[in-house]
Amino acid sequence: MSKPLVLVLCTGNSCRSHLAEAILQRAVGDLIEVASAGSKPAGFVHPMALEVLREIGIDASAHRSKHLSEFLLVPVTTVITVCGNADQVCPMFPGQINRHHWGFKDPAHATGTPEEIRNEFRRVRDEIRLVFEAYAAGLKEGSVRAK
Repeated sequence: MSKPLVLVLCTGNSCRSHLAEAILQRAVGDLIEVASAGSKPAGFVHPMALEVLREIGIDASAHRSKHLSEFLLVPVTTVITVCGNADQVCPMFPGQINRHHWGFKDPAHATGTPEEIRNEFRRVRDEIRLVFEAYAAGLKEGSVRAK
């Protein structure tokens, strides 16, 4: 039996969804599979997202920007949208049991000096980390009780 899949969606799949995917996968270990996709993928993962993940010890350099259609025939247990646009266009996936929407400001739209922009990426990363690590703790606790 395969592990449950949690799919994190955002419009561009270049920043917030990759931050959430990487943070959740690290926090939950091998209990579940985590992937991310977008309704209108940008075609790249934002370099600053990769940089701020490296700062907390996560290497997401193998991540790629994907369209949500890649997952339409895959059993998805949980869909989590991290931006309002993705929440509005999110389809139902085969096997989908849960759906959550936790919106975060897009740091890719930050303006200012390079350091101000980097700090905005860090701020959003830390918000995502707080939410997704708490979610992972709940999944782990539920798994322990189920055994």
